Amino acid sequence: MSQKSNHLVVGMSVFGAIFFIFGFATTFIVTLSAPVKEIFGLSEFSAQLVSSAFFIAYPVMSIPTGMIIDRIGYKWTVIAGLVLMALGSFIYIPASNMPSFPIFLIATFVLATGVVFLQVAANPYVTAIGPEATASSRLNLTQALNSIATMIAPWLISVAIFKGLTFPADAAVAAERVPIPFITMGLIVLLVAVAIFTIKLPVIQSEKNEKKSILNRPHVVLGALAIFTYVGAEVGNAGLIVNYLKNSLGMLPEQASTYAAIYWGGAMVGRFFGSFMFSDMSQNKKIIYALPVLVLAAISGSFVTNWNWEIGLIFTGIALANFIIMQLGKGKAGQTLAIFALVAALLDITTTFTTGSIALWTIISIGLFNSIMFPNIFSLAVNGLDKGELSGASGLINALIFGGAVIPPLMGFVADSVGYTWAFIVPAFCYLYIFYYAVSGSRVR
Repeated sequence: MSQKSNHLVVGMSVFGAIFFIFGFATTFIVTLSAPVKEIFGLSEFSAQLVSSAFFIAYPVMSIPTGMIIDRIGYKWTVIAGLVLMALGSFIYIPASNMPSFPIFLIATFVLATGVVFLQVAANPYVTAIGPEATASSRLNLTQALNSIATMIAPWLISVAIFKGLTFPADAAVAAERVPIPFITMGLIVLLVAVAIFTIKLPVIQSEKNEKKSILNRPHVVLGALAIFTYVGAEVGNAGLIVNYLKNSLGMLPEQASTYAAIYWGGAMVGRFFGSFMFSDMSQNKKIIYALPVLVLAAISGSFVTNWNWEIGLIFTGIALANFIIMQLGKGKAGQTLAIFALVAALLDITTTFTTGSIALWTIISIGLFNSIMFPNIFSLAVNGLDKGELSGASGLINALIFGGAVIPPLMGFVADSVGYTWAFIVPAFCYLYIFYYAVSGSRVR
């Protein structure tokens, strides 16, 4: 194996693990809004402030993190991020034992700051470590690993926090259960930080060309806005799923959390599709590679629903439809992004105007069409930049992940005011902006 290939393998392996870690942390916090609502007796708007406390860290810390990367490099930035994640995890112990919602929000912000360090470092690193032509494929692969974690997190909440409880009677018991997953996560990320300290990572060298301001790159700025709307829509949909299914369809919280896991599992499946659909392999190979991903969909959909194979097979059928629709994109990041954004908007609108099983599966299916959005938006937004501009562009783009702090409370306000179903109109508009970016705003100029 050549040195260049070995560097690619080492770099992708380490950052694949990093994507898994911050994917788990992000989704765990987003899904935690449902038990937090019960523990602290909050309105839906107030419960969604948990997501706001998490995503507010992005505008505050993303651009400074880009500067930190330039000063200390990717490796030390990642280690610092892992340590901050551990610190935030341990603050949840007193927050839950008291219990105190303000301390809970502080813990969320500290943990989120660590995640920002990881994410701002990870995306440009994966983009720059290999050929530009396959950057979208590499990002989809690492995002797929991220999505394995995002499927596990809601399932863990259903079994570690919600299992066997009824609310509001068991709110105190739920509060006692919250710290255990965070203690575990804190210890694991500290061990990973020690492991990374001992590894020699490939170094991404900045080019010495004269740099232009990122703000003079319209496709970067518009791409950052697309990330704002994408994250807001994805997190907003996910944050309301449990309480929507509980209040509108009469599900128990434990059961509703398993469907939230399927929503995130859709992102995992779609990103595995994207990891080879945006590569240069032949169409026959792409079809062959799709088969084990469909098997994964069947197994994962059944597993999180306590081995309900009927649900697993329904999820697999929707995943197959997702793969067929992906063919319309012809392996092009922008074209596929446009198609998926339109489909996601239609699914949100359908959720608003239907009920029962149709509404259940339309909201769950959005996860599959969210799948390739972040990696494709990111790769389109950094297209044409030199390596010296990547950290600054990544800082700006990741700052606009702030959409996850704005859209969920807005949806919570709509849900409190006029009902849960109408809240899903908000992310539909977000997806329509992403459609605009894919067809026009992403053009390099």
